[in-house]
Amino acid sequence: MRDPVPAGDGTRRRPAVIVEQRIYTFHPGKLQEFLSIYESDGRPVQLEYLDTLLGYYVTETGTLNRIVALWGYASMEQRMQRREALFADDRWIAYLARVRPLMATQESVILRPAPFFADTLTALMTEDKETPT
Repeated sequence: MRDPVPAGDGTRRRPAVIVEQRIYTFHPGKLQEFLSIYESDGRPVQLEYLDTLLGYYVTETGTLNRIVALWGYASMEQRMQRREALFADDRWIAYLARVRPLMATQESVILRPAPFFADTLTALMTEDKETPT
């Protein structure tokens, strides 16, 4: 767990931590194709730049043909820098050209942790980054 960061007024504040929830809805029948392409071509490149994947889920109820991904960032500035670097990689651009036709919609929501969850989220984000296969 990180110690709170001193604020300019001498008080202590928690480090800025955010979670981006990305939701992708696919045309019917295209979800499995996307998952296959993402696993082989997208995920390896994406994890070079966005190393704090907090979860990657497929919906079972509600709106179907949907992926929900949760990405952790230390700040909005870190998010911007990492995503800019990702989009500068030709491998990522080639991957997007293959998967965007499979998508019906994309959404992005920035979340900040509730005060009682901030330390837990920070701990999750600083654990060993090794991703299980």
